[in-house]
Amino acid sequence: MNSLIIMATGILGATLTYFVNEKLKQGAVRASALLSFIIGLFFYFYPEILNAYLTKNIQIVFIGASFIGMVSATAIRSYSLLALAGSLFAIIYINKSHFFDGYGGALGTLALITLLTTMGFYVVLSRNTKIRYGILVFRKKILRHKK
Repeated sequence: MNSLIIMATGILGATLTYFVNEKLKQGAVRASALLSFIIGLFFYFYPEILNAYLTKNIQIVFIGASFIGMVSATAIRSYSLLALAGSLFAIIYINKSHFFDGYGGALGTLALITLLTTMGFYVVLSRNTKIRYGILVFRKKILRHKK
């Protein structure tokens, strides 16, 4: 049950931040900061609502997923792709190793990795042949210059 709540948090963090950023025209940083501040205040004043694990991790996952929602509308326009990236972020966060505890930049790096992975899935699975053709041409140019 905890994992489902964390996944829902990842999805909401990414999609709500994108919505406030693009539709309400607040900008990426302001959207992420405002929503993260609201979530942080809520759990500061009401820490007993959920168990200790969720109270701690919902805030972290929401902030990390809000980094995904900071993406430009020119890169991703689909809320379903953002939801996929947010859920992928949450899955990786839940299963992360404690080896990297104490290193900075983990949430931003994880957000970048999940966003690029989601965008890659979209390009590979897209039925738009122009995108696939563009990737093949780009790949041929890279391989040709390496010779």
